[in-house]
Amino acid sequence: MLELRSQGFEHGCEIPTVYTCEGKNFSPPLFWAGVPDEARSLALIVCDPDVPDPNAPTREWVHWLLYNIPPSVQALPEAVVISELPKGTLQGKNDWQEVGYGGPCPPIGRHRYFHTLFALDAELPDLSFPDKAALMQAMEGHVLARAELVGTYRKVAG
Repeated sequence: MLELRSQGFEHGCEIPTVYTCEGKNFSPPLFWAGVPDEARSLALIVCDPDVPDPNAPTREWVHWLLYNIPPSVQALPEAVVISELPKGTLQGKNDWQEVGYGGPCPPIGRHRYFHTLFALDAELPDLSFPDKAALMQAMEGHVLARAELVGTYRKVAG
């Protein structure tokens, strides 16, 4: 069974400020286990379904997209930079239209942040910095397993 965890926060708990727009905006350390033997790649999607207000969400906000992570990889370190990503790993664009991690920065209330890891039976083609919809479409029919880690965050200031 595929599992996703972080040394930075527990499932269902608060994401520390260091991983948010109010801190250093570092990506959290992530590690996983239980990748199926037949997996040929992994994908990671981090998103917030509570935008703009958790009491009246109207859209999802994508914070990070990674794909073609080699199945032999078992972790991503804290504050990972492009040059430190596992060989072959590709990134998509987040909803700030940037490549890379963008931490929690909710406009109002406490939001949930879903870190979802997918084990795929294929390595995907280079999608040239896809958005979430394009990545999900490319993954369709290739998902062997998925794991989720959810953290929450509410801005301290403002």
